[in-house]
Amino acid sequence: MSQRAGAHRAPTMTDVARRAGVSHQTVSRVLSNHPNVRDTTRADVLQAIEELGYRRNSSARALVTRRTLTLGVVACNPTLFGPASMLFGLEEAARDEGYMVSSVTLRHYTAKALSDAIDHLSDWGVEGIVVIVPHRAAVAALAELRLPVPVVTVEGGHSLPIPGVSVDQDLGARLATGHLLGAGHRTVWHVAGPSDWLEAEARVRGWRETLEEAGAEVPPSLVGDWTPLSGYRAGQELAGRVAARGARRRSPDVTAVFVANDPMALGVLRAFREAGLAVPGQVAIAGFDDIPEAEFFAPPLTTVRQDFAAVGQASIRLLVSRIESGSVFPDDERVVIEPRLIVRSSSTPT
Repeated sequence: MSQRAGAHRAPTMTDVARRAGVSHQTVSRVLSNHPNVRDTTRADVLQAIEELGYRRNSSARALVTRRTLTLGVVACNPTLFGPASMLFGLEEAARDEGYMVSSVTLRHYTAKALSDAIDHLSDWGVEGIVVIVPHRAAVAALAELRLPVPVVTVEGGHSLPIPGVSVDQDLGARLATGHLLGAGHRTVWHVAGPSDWLEAEARVRGWRETLEEAGAEVPPSLVGDWTPLSGYRAGQELAGRVAARGARRRSPDVTAVFVANDPMALGVLRAFREAGLAVPGQVAIAGFDDIPEAEFFAPPLTTVRQDFAAVGQASIRLLVSRIESGSVFPDDERVVIEPRLIVRSSSTPT
């Protein structure tokens, strides 16, 4: 027969105290990790908690401590791999720090939508908020607001007086472009992300500067919208340039392509395959993000890996440090996470 306290109600602190043979106050001290509890008593209480399946009532604790131990997250475009992975990384890191997460997702960043989201989270008692700001509209909207609680940005790439965490997108582009140049290609073409995304802008900058520093010609970039379809269309255009090599042209040969994310790279690969172009035999390709499917592309995709778990951990720690410490921190503190190049056979012949 079950030893749990009652068949139709959750066990309480009183049940724990009765099982352990101690006072209600002693159980409270154990739960609060109070130092003035004997080891044997603490062990008895913890054993009773385990046997009864007791779970601490966060709402009751909030009434006493005036803390909710809840953080807010505001995100946009959560169906894309990058924002979705960041959101997951934030939630996981918050749990590790003893916090719950309440999130609000927006279709578009406007000053009103962002203000409403922050007000909503504040009304629900969050102690701090992480705002994922991937494009300029988000930065502009955030700049107009008065913030009721501590705020940390993710992927800001901005000059707002708000602490933030980001992946070094510029470095990631440099790694991919430099890798392709190092393989002997005279230049590298680029399929960029949407121009209003800060990450896309940084990847373009890293690509262009790497070519200029190497003395390589900088071909015109093609712009996609992060989707495989836009990559496919860019790939068709690039394949057409390959087919026109024998004709008079004003742009360099297409022998290497750096694509701003892996889904677009998938579209480029299909376009090249349909055009009869061998990858990497005729054209080498590198992507960005290292989505789980990248190693199963045909051929497996060379790409730049972003450490979203590290982004989540750094963001939550930065926010919690402002919530829990009375110290003064610089408003423009930045934490930058370095990406890593993952080399596979789409850029190097096997």
